[in-house]
Amino acid sequence: MRQVAVTGLGAVTALGADVAALAAGLADGRSPLGPLTRFVHGGRCQLAAEVPELAPPAAAFGALRPATIRRLSRPDRLALITIEQALREAGLQPPDLAGAGLFVGATVGGMGETEEAYRRHRAGEDRRYRLSRLLGTPLSTSASAAAQAFGIYGPRATFSTACSSSALAIAEAAAAVASATVPAAIAVGTDALCRITFAGFDALQTLDPQGCRPFDRDRAGLTLGEGAAALVLEDIEHARARGARVIARVLGHATTTDAHHVTAPDPEGQAALGALRGALDAAALPPEAVDYVNAHGTGTRQNDEAEVRVLRAVFGDRLPRIPVSSTKAQLGHCLGAAGAVEAVVTVLALDGSLLPATATLREPDPAWSDLDLVPAAGRRQPLEVALTSSYGFGGHNVTLVLGRGV
Repeated sequence: MRQVAVTGLGAVTALGADVAALAAGLADGRSPLGPLTRFVHGGRCQLAAEVPELAPPAAAFGALRPATIRRLSRPDRLALITIEQALREAGLQPPDLAGAGLFVGATVGGMGETEEAYRRHRAGEDRRYRLSRLLGTPLSTSASAAAQAFGIYGPRATFSTACSSSALAIAEAAAAVASATVPAAIAVGTDALCRITFAGFDALQTLDPQGCRPFDRDRAGLTLGEGAAALVLEDIEHARARGARVIARVLGHATTTDAHHVTAPDPEGQAALGALRGALDAAALPPEAVDYVNAHGTGTRQNDEAEVRVLRAVFGDRLPRIPVSSTKAQLGHCLGAAGAVEAVVTVLALDGSLLPATATLREPDPAWSDLDLVPAAGRRQPLEVALTSSYGFGGHNVTLVLGRGV
């Protein structure tokens, strides 16, 4: 099996339009959470982590025709922006991508555009809205647009396993590179806020009107966010041969399923535990090798309790000496994009020796007051190995083990 290198990163989040803005926001612990502005929601929670309005560079649309660009959904556009960023950093051009793989994780697709079409129909505004915008409704359109824009003709797949969708996309992309199925692969996560998702989470009373506070004693739920992130993965020898910088390495990954409940995690976390141990086994590393854990950390009581239980089972008495943080406190829960966004965060931590903070943490729950939860702002600390876990509704668990570049 070949070693898998990360050679390019792209990100669009509530902290800004690129990876540099993401890194700067993580360093200072700034929270971009604010009032929901993308649509009107009459529920109890009005807080979200929205991506600022962007003017995408022309390069983000590659070879797409103007008519195709006009009907792209918001998740499509976010995905294309991040892919262009990642390819540019990796130094790959469309002629290099003919045999590359493309793996996308998403949950919403063009639902926002569908909702807007319905709203305009009810308001009698149909003539002023192009129904061709609805062509971006399916989840598969982000992968289709990216393949056309950048000339990617290798295998492609779209995964929708709730909040672990893009973590699974990274795992499958890494597997394709490691098995020599493709010389390189682009893994992407993309999702945008929409009415039905926001209303659904609010109806479940899982949204915290005061903002997500993972691991805090007074935590009361999550904050929904939006965004996209992309990683270019390559055979490490392929990357070195063309002079690319190896930013990080994908050392191992594993996927399991709770088969427990449609929304609630298994309180014992047995399948999540299997994913974490399986990823370490795949990386041929003992728990002692891990320097940092990027937690799923949604800020719901069920998730935080189950996740800490899993970490204690794996790391035992050493856990208080391993930094554990959740960047959902700043970025919100980006649903299908969360796994890719948090993988980029973890790569930045490894590459820049910067531990991202659990920025909104004020007073840890007494059950884990012994843990190093990196409150307030990021801090500098050399890292060699880190892991990031994503847990989705329905019990979809994915853990990635990442290593510093060489």
